[in-house]
Amino acid sequence: IAGMPILDVDYSKTVIVIKRSLSPGFAGIPNPLFAADNSLMFFGDGKKAVEDMVKCLKDEIG
Repeated sequence: IAGMPILDVDYSKTVIVIKRSLSPGFAGIPNPLFAADNSLMFFGDGKKAVEDMVKCLKDEIG
């Protein structure tokens, strides 16, 4: 999509995608990242999702 940044996340060991749903979004273009083997989908509000993940990590670390 013109003007959108390109992130080479396909080279990452693990990618966490935070999204409200699997809908293709405004452009209507499906995102192959959603089905990639290295992707984990976390459904929900972005801010709350990150806050929840940080809390879980802090709880695990101590």
